[in-house]
Amino acid sequence: MAEEPGVGIPSRAERKASEKAKILQRESERNIFKLVGRVLKKPEDERTEEEAAILLLHRDTVDEHCKRQVRRNVLKRKQEEVFDDADELKNKVRQLAVAVKQANHLVVYTGAGISTAASIPDYRGPNGVWTQLQKGRTVSSSDLSKAKPTLTHMCIRMLHKQNMVKHVVSQNCDGLHLRSGLPRNALSELHGNMFIEVCTFCSPVKEYVRLFDVTERTTLHRHGTGRRCDHCGSELRDTIVHFGERGTLEQPLNWKGAAEAAKMADVILCLGSSLKVLKKYACLWCMNRPVGKRPKLYIVNLQWTPKDDLAVLKIHGKCDDVMSLLMKELNFQIPVYDRMEDPIYSLATPLRPEEVNSHTREVIAPPDGRLDCSINPGGQAEEAPAVEGGWFGRGYSKGRKKKKKTA
Repeated sequence: MAEEPGVGIPSRAERKASEKAKILQRESERNIFKLVGRVLKKPEDERTEEEAAILLLHRDTVDEHCKRQVRRNVLKRKQEEVFDDADELKNKVRQLAVAVKQANHLVVYTGAGISTAASIPDYRGPNGVWTQLQKGRTVSSSDLSKAKPTLTHMCIRMLHKQNMVKHVVSQNCDGLHLRSGLPRNALSELHGNMFIEVCTFCSPVKEYVRLFDVTERTTLHRHGTGRRCDHCGSELRDTIVHFGERGTLEQPLNWKGAAEAAKMADVILCLGSSLKVLKKYACLWCMNRPVGKRPKLYIVNLQWTPKDDLAVLKIHGKCDDVMSLLMKELNFQIPVYDRMEDPIYSLATPLRPEEVNSHTREVIAPPDGRLDCSINPGGQAEEAPAVEGGWFGRGYSKGRKKKKKTA
């Protein structure tokens, strides 16, 4: 006997009733969750009998509130900055000095924390760019033309000159490692360099180093700078790698150099990085090796990092303070940054006359004070605007919106 058509298939009215019941159920659960939350905020001795009964009736909701509070507390502790006292700091730096002396192949990984002394904001610190944006606050851009290599940058350069540091892997886009005098073959700038634009249509890729931030018009997935290659006429692009992108440029990223350095490393020193991004790059950590054959890890950071449990030593101190003590232990003099010897002036490509007005960013003034065609002739520096584009800011917020939509 054939089945009657429509048997077992709910009618439109039944489907609507079912959806309405689900919506009402979710609304009821939300109201209960809010009610339990209000009751839990009260001290136990101030709760009424009715409120105590609500907690007993909704034990699962109470447990969920408690779990969420534990997670919030853990996250808060991870975001707090911790400082070692003076004696403990000196003791830890002595241990670090021994490791540096004994290392056969020391590789340094650096993050935004090494540039905060140059008035460049970090990302995940209490006043970091990401922290402020997550709180819905406006972030003002820094005048990076006035930034100069910090004590930590200069210490790293000296350690490389003394053949103690073999390679530097940096997440920073500020170009300060290059400006400190660190050779390019010893540097991997994994997220790009704000002073470099390239033509990817030329083979090999043609590179232009500028005396200003080239990322004024660029953002997530849009890297054109508006200027043209003087060889083939194609539009130049910046070298910045935003969240959600994969960096493929050979220079200045130098992934090959970073991977080879990690393979040879017996000691890795992490300076001023939360490691929340670097931890995702498996080739930098040699995790495929047995534990005893992995590089020994030393971390200098004020906040928690996901690699803390794997570190031989974690130093809670500012990078400049730690590196200053380290250089004393190693008996090395810290070189002073000399603007006259900044490599960026010899590397920079002047703008063509028609490109002089192609940007409004501040220019790094040449040591002799003379203007050239790479300098905006406007003459007056404008007040620093709120971050809208470039190597942080707009690209970050777009990435967050895309991630939320996907979720």
